[in-house]
Amino acid sequence: MKYDLVILGSGESGTGAALLAKQQGLAVFVSDMGKIADAYKKELDAQQIPYEEGMHTESIILEAREIVKSPGIPEKAEMVKQVRKAGIPVMSEIEFAFRYKGDSKILCITGSNGKTTTTSLAFAMFQKAGYDVSVVGNIGYSFARQVYLKPTAWYVMEISSFQLDDIMTFRPDIAVITNITPDHLDRYQYNFDLYVQAKFNICKYQTEHDVLIVCKDDHATTSYLKEHTPHSKILYITMNEQLKDDGAFLNQDELVIRVNGEPFSISINDLSLKGKHNQYNSMAAGISSRVAEIRDSAIRECLKTFTAIEHRMEYAGSIRGVEFINDSKATNLNSVWYALESMTKPVVLILGGVDKGNNYLEIKDLVKEKVKAIVCLGVDNQSIHQAFEDIVKVVDTNNADDAVRAAYEMAEKGDCVLLSPACASFDLFKNYEDRGEQFKQAVKLL
Repeated sequence: MKYDLVILGSGESGTGAALLAKQQGLAVFVSDMGKIADAYKKELDAQQIPYEEGMHTESIILEAREIVKSPGIPEKAEMVKQVRKAGIPVMSEIEFAFRYKGDSKILCITGSNGKTTTTSLAFAMFQKAGYDVSVVGNIGYSFARQVYLKPTAWYVMEISSFQLDDIMTFRPDIAVITNITPDHLDRYQYNFDLYVQAKFNICKYQTEHDVLIVCKDDHATTSYLKEHTPHSKILYITMNEQLKDDGAFLNQDELVIRVNGEPFSISINDLSLKGKHNQYNSMAAGISSRVAEIRDSAIRECLKTFTAIEHRMEYAGSIRGVEFINDSKATNLNSVWYALESMTKPVVLILGGVDKGNNYLEIKDLVKEKVKAIVCLGVDNQSIHQAFEDIVKVVDTNNADDAVRAAYEMAEKGDCVLLSPACASFDLFKNYEDRGEQFKQAVKLL
């Protein structure tokens, strides 16, 4: 049988795409080289969607009219190489779901850091204003699953560069790039320019009626825009100057957002999310919402009351004057840089995991300034030792309980134990959420 659509990968995005495809009357098949989770199998079975696991059947896949590739599958995978050679159109799940979104609008947020906080804050603003809205992508359901279950007038979407790699028409009405720093370079042939290009795919199909929001203080972003001119209207956020035109900026202690010449301002002291990085996130969410014509009162209330994202600079408790912060979502060095930059107490830093090519020199100065000891939490900690053992004490652990206990023993009253790993979690944990939960549980057991 020749299938209209074959989906490679059966995670949240792959299963969501399969459900939507079946709903739209397409003949669909799911193929996963790994094991399909029981919950997803149950859904596929209920809709009578055929699938295979632990293998890729070439005779089925290479006969497909189109293919949806899950974001976790790299180009170097053998099956992907064969699909490309056969010339079969390959798209991402967000591209597939975009076909069926109807008249709904999209606010889409990407970036190396800050995207989860910005997305969640913007979603809160849309909700506060009474919009018919859902949050999708890397938070909540996949885009395809949400379209399948319950289409909404607005989608607030957090996505990665991987999801933008295989788009053909995907066009957000409002696009945000929070910042671009080296991450996932193993997927881009260790070429930073390719990674930047992937991020800017977010505005590839935008028109002059759409808006692109970027950070003027981000070197990679501004360098790219010197060489490339998007079709969309660009709005900047910055802390380094007071903008004359529309955008978001600081005027002393006031955060100012101006859209269509109309300013909105709030004292940075009133922001519920503290730290310089969160001022950028607040600007990005606030100006996105302003472009979507959300009323000032809803924006102001959310900026004043929004609480932090789980596993992102999350307070995990205090024991005998030692504070514990769960920043398990920090899977790259720039996230760790932001975390350390916001610290006002001496830090015992828990670092490590699956290293994606980190250059630890990027945070060495901040480690010298803020960190009194490092606890490694990973299988291979050699690069961390090489980078830091000449300036601070570095110890090895291989589970969350031991890491927390070791950090606590090295901390003193008034210190902070910060889990901000700079690495993926797959060597010792299911994912960064599991790592964060185990960290919080270990703190409780002290």
